[in-house]
Amino acid sequence: GVIGAEILDQIPNLAASTGSACHAGEHLPNATLLAMGVAPQVALGAVRLSLGRATTSEDIDESVELLVDSYEAQVAATPSRSVSNKSKGAPR
Repeated sequence: GVIGAEILDQIPNLAASTGSACHAGEHLPNATLLAMGVAPQVALGAVRLSLGRATTSEDIDESVELLVDSYEAQVAATPSRSVSNKSKGAPR
């Protein structure tokens, strides 16, 4: 699957996190998601967004668009991901 940190790397102006530990370039799945039974390869793709009082619906729409664009770029850049994601029902 696609790694959430790689998606966020392409969107520096979006305040978001993966909630995972990164040590020397190694990304680890979020422990909470693993404890919930989420598969490690899926958990690596998780991103976490926070909303505040000032967050508008337009902010949310723009964030979704940026995330989808980055995800699609990551899939397109890695043919093996494209094949495996399509067979697993990945978004879009």
